[in-house]
Amino acid sequence: MTIFIDTNVILDVLLNRKDVVEESSSIWALCERNIVKGYISAISFNNTHYIINKVHSRKKADQAVRTMLETFEAVSLDKQILNKANDAGFKDFEDAIQYFSAIHCDADYLLTRNVKDFPQKDFPVLEPSEFLALDLDGIGI
Repeated sequence: MTIFIDTNVILDVLLNRKDVVEESSSIWALCERNIVKGYISAISFNNTHYIINKVHSRKKADQAVRTMLETFEAVSLDKQILNKANDAGFKDFEDAIQYFSAIHCDADYLLTRNVKDFPQKDFPVLEPSEFLALDLDGIGI
């Protein structure tokens, strides 16, 4: 099973966000243990680095990127994704990039904290807690 993970879920873990870190950490662990294949957009790396650097330090930001590279597959940002994102009419261009990156990697699910910002057309868009609550035979959740 392939899941695409929005940057906000990654930041839940790296910033230890109260009330949501446990669910997002469970998603991260599923990817680490290769129970699911976890993908993130290339833009998640620079966005995460920027935020961690601002909140903590360059050293922690560099370590966060290394950890992300060890755990997740990166969806390259190419002209096709950018064109689709630009033409899609999303309220938020970054969300459009995330959405079309998820399509590009053939995601079965897109996991985000901003479900309302994404169409429910090509795959289910769920909060981490909703994904963890699914009865998915054979993946060991």
